[in-house]
Amino acid sequence: QVQLVESGGGLVQAGGSLRLSCAASGRTFTGYVMGWFRQAPGKEREFVAAISWSGGNTYYAESVKGRFAISRDSDKSTVYLQMNSLKPEDTAVYYCAGSRAYSYRPDEYHDWGQGTQVTVSS
Repeated sequence: QVQLVESGGGLVQAGGSLRLSCAASGRTFTGYVMGWFRQAPGKEREFVAAISWSGGNTYYAESVKGRFAISRDSDKSTVYLQMNSLKPEDTAVYYCAGSRAYSYRPDEYHDWGQGTQVTVSS
């Protein structure tokens, strides 16, 4: 059974940085796409970034391009989301998810972590 465990969330001031981690286990992830999503109170879950497990392809939401960077360490089976120049509107619960193909749609990801809270103060 696939297990995804996020960590690294917290409280940061606007303009600051955080790095989220997603430790993956339970299967071989070759060929997988790993994504980060976020959900703010009262809003739908939205796509943030994704990366192919091979690392060759990365995808970003327009709202985070140039500020966030997704990467993975296959030896550690861990996916990272480096978040820079954080804004109050980035405040949300951030989730790691896995899929067999790239999509920006959360309903096309079948493995999910429990989420980690990111709060950006103004």
